[in-house]
Amino acid sequence: MSDELPKVYETVVHMLAAAGENAGDACAISFEGRDLSYTQYLRSVGGFATELVELGVRGGRVALVCGNSLEMAVALFAVHAAGAQAVPINPIYTAREMTHILEDSDPTVVVFDDETAAIVEPLLKELSISEGILVGGNGGRLLDSWRDDETAKLPEPMPGPDDFATLQYTGGTTGLPKGVNITHGQMSVNLSQREAFLPTRPDDETVICIMPLFHVFASSMCLHLTAYCRGRLVILARYRPDVVLDTIEHENITRLPAGPTVFNGLMGFEGFAGRNFSSLVTAYSGSAPLPEETLKQWEELTGCPILEGYGQSEAGPVLTYVAEGDVLKPGSVGRAIPETEIQIVDTDTGTKILPPGEQGEIRARGPQIMSGYRNRPEETAEALRDGWLYTGDIGELDDEGILYIRDRKKDMAIVGGYNVYPREIDEVLFAHPAVLEAAAVGVPDDYRGEVIRALVVVKPGELVTEEALLVYCQENLAKYKVPAMINIVDDIPKTTVGKIDKKALRELATAK
Repeated sequence: MSDELPKVYETVVHMLAAAGENAGDACAISFEGRDLSYTQYLRSVGGFATELVELGVRGGRVALVCGNSLEMAVALFAVHAAGAQAVPINPIYTAREMTHILEDSDPTVVVFDDETAAIVEPLLKELSISEGILVGGNGGRLLDSWRDDETAKLPEPMPGPDDFATLQYTGGTTGLPKGVNITHGQMSVNLSQREAFLPTRPDDETVICIMPLFHVFASSMCLHLTAYCRGRLVILARYRPDVVLDTIEHENITRLPAGPTVFNGLMGFEGFAGRNFSSLVTAYSGSAPLPEETLKQWEELTGCPILEGYGQSEAGPVLTYVAEGDVLKPGSVGRAIPETEIQIVDTDTGTKILPPGEQGEIRARGPQIMSGYRNRPEETAEALRDGWLYTGDIGELDDEGILYIRDRKKDMAIVGGYNVYPREIDEVLFAHPAVLEAAAVGVPDDYRGEVIRALVVVKPGELVTEEALLVYCQENLAKYKVPAMINIVDDIPKTTVGKIDKKALRELATAK
């Protein structure tokens, strides 16, 4: 661990170019039997980026609605290289969920694949988006023409540190996702901040990518981390315990970034015992709180520590991490990474700094903090105050500056590593013609951390079943947002002033 920042690249495009120059013949990325060397990776990015420039994307935005694949990895870098802002969208979103993001981000081009085409193609017409590019699979653009083109190069001019790199959509308390504007400089410095705390071995790492590449944790801790150290990234299409374990063992994986659900799922899989984990150096956990028992059990069974961190899309995304060599303190998420300040302040004024051991809202500042939310000036002003990012999370610091997450100020659940805002589920249920009132809440779950449960009051004279409401949610929400249970009740608990009583609601939902 070091408080001195290692190499900070102008942009991740410059980082990939350096990897191509210094490790051109090394295997950069693997997916289902297909490999790209760094030279081929760079050619593919350059070829795709050049086509995007010809479509007029420079200075605009390109939406990416793809599952994990070589094409998705190349596309993320290609959008940056084309001087455009990448808008990664969860490929399992429904048409309703995608529509808001596409309308808000206003992309020049949408890149999609076979699995998302059925939803994306009608939206291109409906929203009058002129350009859609199908990649991979049947009839889509493959990497072959770019990979083998020795004349393919990165288009000029290269993007700069102040240019927008990513528009990362995150859930909102209003029920609608909001886009987080991150510049190349903010993204790039965060990679170096992470590297200072969690140093990798140049030219000697093999990283597994289980998480979906649209997710900020995956792009940071898989895609970018690997290119930074000129390692090899092994991408899996989706999470399957048997495939993950086979890959760790047979591909000599050294770094495993994942969320608590993956670690719990692997240890609970019947084929876990007897596996060879000797190649694993470190596992990284993020996106959701890690149960202490999971951390302890994993290290006992594999001999590999899990290092936990804390951050959010608005923070580039990493704010804290347990550094290699630190004494693991149960329940902690480490200390602030270099050039980052963490403070605990009172929840009333947000300005009174609280001493160690007292709980309050976590605020942070550093060069990786977002520029603001797209088209949300009021929410930007609320989140960014006097140079500080107000995270909406409740925590405390100990005497050594170690951070502990205790609660959330904002109404949010974390389901299998994904942020879910109950307000969005409420809005979907309210739109059902038979629903008079609806209130969703996150409740504890041993496997997924939390799940959503909802209470519904039906309009007088209307007939609808709980099963029918679940089907309705499945049609309008991504799978991880769909309530695990919906209960029809006579009334929903409220406070004396008529607002939904979240505490009473949570107790009632947990009891059911």
